[in-house]
Amino acid sequence: MIRRAGAVSLAFALMAQAVLADPSRVLVIGGTAAEIVAALGQSGRLVARDATTTFPPELMALPDVGYMRALSPEGVLSTAPDLILAEAGAGPVEAVEVIKASGIPYVTVPENFGPDAVAEKIKVVGAALGQSDAAATLAAKVETGLAEARAKAAEVPAKKRVLFVLTLQGGRVTVGGDDTAAEAIIELAGGVNAAEGVSGYKTMTDEAILAAAPDVILMMERAGAMAAKPEDLKVNPALAATPAGQAGTIVQMDGLKLLGFGPRTPEAAQDLRRALYGA
Repeated sequence: MIRRAGAVSLAFALMAQAVLADPSRVLVIGGTAAEIVAALGQSGRLVARDATTTFPPELMALPDVGYMRALSPEGVLSTAPDLILAEAGAGPVEAVEVIKASGIPYVTVPENFGPDAVAEKIKVVGAALGQSDAAATLAAKVETGLAEARAKAAEVPAKKRVLFVLTLQGGRVTVGGDDTAAEAIIELAGGVNAAEGVSGYKTMTDEAILAAAPDVILMMERAGAMAAKPEDLKVNPALAATPAGQAGTIVQMDGLKLLGFGPRTPEAAQDLRRALYGA
C-alpha cells in the first residue's frame, strides 16, 4: 500500500511564499528536501543542512545541525536562517515547537512516498523558494520518469520476491513491510515485497523469513553500527536458507536515492529493475 500525498503542506508553503520576500538564508532539514533545492538550482541559498543530507555531494560542505529527528533548537537557530525547510518527521516535537516559536518561517515538506507524492514535495519546496515555475517543470519531468517506470514494472512477466533488510542486530532482522518506502520502490521496479503482512519496519521472525522465500535481498549502502552488511546476512541462518541467501543474490543501493522519493526516484527504480532483471 502506497501512502498518498495531500494538499495541506502545499497550501502552507504557498502561504509562506506570500510572507517571504526572497529567502536567501535557507536551512534544509531532510535529505530529500535538500535534493529538491539543489535540483531547482537553489543550493546557493542554503546556509546549513542536517545529517541526512548527502546528495549532491557539494552540500556536505555546509554546516551540519545534526540528525533530523534529534534536533537542538540552539543548533538550528545559530545558523540564522530566514527560512527553514523541514521534512515531516523532524523532531523531537518539543524542539520543533521552540524553533517555530522563534518566528522564523518554517515550511513542512511532506515525507510521503510513492509516485504521486514526489511532485507534491517538489512543488512545496518550489513555492517556499519562489520557484513555482521551475518546480512545475521539474515535477513534470519526474512524473514522466515515474510513469515510464510504472509501465515497465507492469511488463515484468515473472516478478521476483524482494526482501528489504534495514538492520540486522543480534540476529534480529528488521525488514520493510507494508506501507513503507521500501515496498513502494520495490513495486515501482517491478518486484513484489516479500515481507507481506508485516506492517511498517518491523522485526521478522526466522520462520516468517523462510516462508517469505525472497529471491533477492535488498539493502542500503551505509556505514555505522546499525548498518546491515552482506557478510552479516550470509551468516544469519534464516536469511542464508532463503533462495536469495543460497544464490547470494544481494542488491545494495544508496539509501537516500532508494527510499527518499525525490527527484532521483525514476533513476532509482530503473537501477533496481536492472539489478533484479538485468534490463
